[in-house]
Amino acid sequence: MNILLINCSPVRNGATAEIVKTVHSFLDSAHKIHSICIDDYDIHYCKGCRSCHQTAACFQDDDMLKVIEAFEWADRIVCVSPSYWADVPGQFKAFIDRCTPWCNTHEPHARLSAGKKGYAIALRTGPNMQECHRIIGSIEHFYGHMEITPSGNLGLCSIEHKEDVAGRKQEIEAFCALIQ
Repeated sequence: MNILLINCSPVRNGATAEIVKTVHSFLDSAHKIHSICIDDYDIHYCKGCRSCHQTAACFQDDDMLKVIEAFEWADRIVCVSPSYWADVPGQFKAFIDRCTPWCNTHEPHARLSAGKKGYAIALRTGPNMQECHRIIGSIEHFYGHMEITPSGNLGLCSIEHKEDVAGRKQEIEAFCALIQ
């Protein structure tokens, strides 16, 4: 099985990246895994022109199709997102906005191959799980419009630094068992 792990944070070596590495290590022996950081890609903002509603394509020339190719490659997609004001970071939100050509709310629309499953991990520094649920909701809403079946999620509170991830490895490992 091909698994895409996405660090939805602009921080390449923080707590979110540490969770991605932890998930990668738990799944590595049985699967082909590709990890990306959304901030490694030049993704322009959506212009709101809606031309993709008629063409199922965006006119902008950036790295968007590179990320979509990774989505197409994957059977399972795991988005790992920190809380930025109780939602996904702006860099990941810009990517979601640019997925409008693949959004199933208009015809024609581009399509990923069928059968993909999506998983979400949300983390935040504070103790309130409500924020994690909001982030998970944003990711699962995105999956739904991309026709990726939401198939599991994990919220992790009280994680501020990458060192905080070590104490949560059991929870992460149990979550990884869901990814099939």
